[in-house]
Amino acid sequence: MPELILHQFKGSAFAEKALVALGIKKLSWYDVQIPHVMPKPLLMPLTGGYRRTPTLQIGADIYCDNRIIMRALEDYAPDPTLYPGGRVGMPYALSFWSDGPFFLASTTIVFANIGDKLPEAFFADREKMTGRNMRPEALKPLEPQARAQWRCFAGWIGDHLKDGKPFIMGDAPGLADINAYMNIKFVRSRTPAIAEELMFDIDFITPWADRMHAIGHGSPTTLSAEDALTIAKDTPSTAEPFCDPNDPQGLNIDDHVTVTPDDNAKVPVEGHVVIASQQEIAIRHKNETVGEVVVHFPRVGFIVTPI
Repeated sequence: MPELILHQFKGSAFAEKALVALGIKKLSWYDVQIPHVMPKPLLMPLTGGYRRTPTLQIGADIYCDNRIIMRALEDYAPDPTLYPGGRVGMPYALSFWSDGPFFLASTTIVFANIGDKLPEAFFADREKMTGRNMRPEALKPLEPQARAQWRCFAGWIGDHLKDGKPFIMGDAPGLADINAYMNIKFVRSRTPAIAEELMFDIDFITPWADRMHAIGHGSPTTLSAEDALTIAKDTPSTAEPFCDPNDPQGLNIDDHVTVTPDDNAKVPVEGHVVIASQQEIAIRHKNETVGEVVVHFPRVGFIVTPI
């Protein structure tokens, strides 16, 4: 099979999810560092315009959003599984909590306290992407409420671990742990004193977070973005065309569509349907730089619009 290539930037909270998954599976992979902010000229030819981090590349198959990246990694290397005990659905449901209200509380805490160390270009980019003012002066009045909510969310994790099991689903780490860990790691690594204050009396959570940290990120090797583009151009997609005969949108193979995030960074990616299943939408996209790639998205969190 083609090699795994992760396009990400150091310190990305969302990239941490994919990195821990690579660590759980003890995989070797190639690391392509991308800019923190737009423009991202060496990523756009692969994604068709999708800009968020991380993006997983396997040859000419490009996976956008962690919800489809996790499925791709599970297919690529099923053992050890990201679904210990065979529990698949609920860990994905947890991602909407970790990526939504939990992450909102985390960013409010972090940027209220260390935002003055970040360049103006970062805030301008994120404001354009999310519509949210993340500058310290805007977030400081909101921080006490964010701390209260964050502490509540951390307490949920601690409560779940009270039976003594080392990980969320039992004896082995998996996707549920990855989703729960993202915000703990984000706040703990950037504002450690605040994290310690908020978690000091929550039993079990710190040892669990230490176990998650110890998993590592697999075995990365640096790769240039230019080489990643060449790999995509020279490697055919392995996606097998499939459309759910009961697809609620009535999609068919080769239908001309756009796929757009439904929350932020709402840039439509245009192409022709290759896969339209219960969990995935994948489209064939062409451009001069890489020729033809297949861009994969989760079915939830994205709007599929026929052209």
